[in-house]
Amino acid sequence: MSELSRIEKVLDTVERLERDISDADEMLEMFADDAQAIKEMAKSLDTAEKDLNELEVSLILSGPKDTKMAIMSIHPGAGGVESCDWAEMLYRMYMRYFERKGFKANVLDLQPGEVAGVKDVTIEVSGEYAYGLLKGESGIHRLVRVSPFDSAKRRHTSFASVFVMPEIEEVEVTIDSDDLRIDTFRASGHGGQNVNKLSTAVRITHIPTGIVVQCQNERSQHQNKENAMKILRARIYAHEEEKQAAERAKLEEKKTEIAWGHQIRSYVLFPYQMIKDHRTTHEEHNTDAVLDGDIDEFLTSTLLWQAENANR
Repeated sequence: MSELSRIEKVLDTVERLERDISDADEMLEMFADDAQAIKEMAKSLDTAEKDLNELEVSLILSGPKDTKMAIMSIHPGAGGVESCDWAEMLYRMYMRYFERKGFKANVLDLQPGEVAGVKDVTIEVSGEYAYGLLKGESGIHRLVRVSPFDSAKRRHTSFASVFVMPEIEEVEVTIDSDDLRIDTFRASGHGGQNVNKLSTAVRITHIPTGIVVQCQNERSQHQNKENAMKILRARIYAHEEEKQAAERAKLEEKKTEIAWGHQIRSYVLFPYQMIKDHRTTHEEHNTDAVLDGDIDEFLTSTLLWQAENANR
């Protein structure tokens, strides 16, 4: 039902965009000399363009983890109070973005800096495509400004890392009977004539994982099958736990040194004002708006960049 709702939303948006573009085309033919009509048409097309960009992003966000909640960690680099203050600025920026987006943000851990800022902060973010939208923010963020903590008013460069990973849910073991191959055979060893003459022992193979378990200790096939299923369930649970642990380790490997040369985005407040993403080359000059949470353009351009690189 969730997938059906998503597809219906996409189709509704496409149909509405087609109508809006068709209406604008008709207006252009009928009122080409009417400045006010042209102004209204341009406004309508601006809205259509924004909706089209959002549609494109929603189609990109089709990965298995994109719909999950996100866990975001922000950590200052070397530089003491300066970097701690920059980490807090990033924390505020993201919290304002979550507020704008209607996301629920739950601060799991916050360690304040000794003088100012934060030493570390971890936030759980839930909302539509929370992880999908935020995953591109992982990396080093660089700030260039005149330090408010420097009495000589010198320019300082600070670094902070942002790391985003999807929420790892508890392992749920669901075993499909079609995925099982069940063999019975005669048990060996002691246990009476029933055990040795009848096929009471049970071997179960879980085809998707290749896990094989067997039981022959009980006198009846039913009991052995029941015990074998218990063992199989536990083995599959452990297998899934190992997979998720490996996944976490793979995500952790993406963390890089919090220093010069590794930054994904630079926030320059002095001697000029510009925020630039080094992967997409997208830049904004209204630095106050961006630091106040208006980061949609950066997120969108990063998602498009990731999609283009994934197809190469």
